[in-house]
Amino acid sequence: MFRALLLDKNDTGQSVACVTELPDDRLPPGEVTVAVDYSTVNYKDGLCLSPNGSGMVRSWPHVAGIDLAGRVVASSDPRYGPGDPVLLTGWRVGETHWGGYATRARVRADWLVPLPAGLTLRQTMAVGTAGLTAMLAVLALEDHGLTPDKGEVLVTGAAGGVGSVAVAVLSGLGYDVAAVTGRPESESYLRELGATRIVPRADLAETVQRPLEAETWAGCIDAVGGAMLARVLGQLQYNASVAAVGLAGGAAVPASVIPFLLRGVNILGIDSVLRPYAERVRAWDRIARDLNLDRLETMIRPAGLAEVPALGAAILQGQVQGRVVVDVNT
Repeated sequence: MFRALLLDKNDTGQSVACVTELPDDRLPPGEVTVAVDYSTVNYKDGLCLSPNGSGMVRSWPHVAGIDLAGRVVASSDPRYGPGDPVLLTGWRVGETHWGGYATRARVRADWLVPLPAGLTLRQTMAVGTAGLTAMLAVLALEDHGLTPDKGEVLVTGAAGGVGSVAVAVLSGLGYDVAAVTGRPESESYLRELGATRIVPRADLAETVQRPLEAETWAGCIDAVGGAMLARVLGQLQYNASVAAVGLAGGAAVPASVIPFLLRGVNILGIDSVLRPYAERVRAWDRIARDLNLDRLETMIRPAGLAEVPALGAAILQGQVQGRVVVDVNT
């Protein structure tokens, strides 16, 4: 038997979640069975936990949780053996395949990554999909020429999961980080993570009025999208890039092509779901090397399985600061 936060439909057709015990034969097919220790709560988890799964959950009952970390119990794949510490992010686990909100998971071996040297299982879930996405964004900006001497780097949605890790990593690498937030109470938190400037969300929230403004940012990690992304494009320095990682402010971008044509700016799309194994290992190795673990600890909000539905609703409202680490055994 294993313990899980099970999503199912009630008599009225609405999805409901409850912590329950299930037999191991309910686990889906896969080469590796993992005893899960920790998971986390990402924006996508909030969508899966919302009424009717926001169209992301395709079959019921379901176990959500797009991230998990634990130790191998059994494996038919020679790459993994009992006791091996592993983690999993993405691959639509928690959406179309049962995920991490359970004490057991059965998954494909190709989806797993060995625990990076220097990190604990708990720390990997403090990072999770959000932090992996942040590091992939940093790597993409570096690969397109960003260096600390070029000027300030903007991080939008800075108090959220992606933003928090992005601020901490960039500041640790020597960048001057301007953190955008709509929550004044988050200012001290963001400065503790290394932000050198706080930019009120209202300063960038208006739809762009001119296609080009003063060249301000050497780069940007944008978790907001929408009008804010359009505004940032017109403020980037010549040949600078923005790594687009989210759409909390909307999917439509009311932008002009002028910044691309006259300043040579770039939008770098960041996907963490289907990233090849080698790129995942590169990112996790950089996380282990470049993320200050003391700063990571300040981001963590611990939780048990029963708290996850409320946290899923809160993250959709922008009310979760930092990173939630879910101990699935509590």
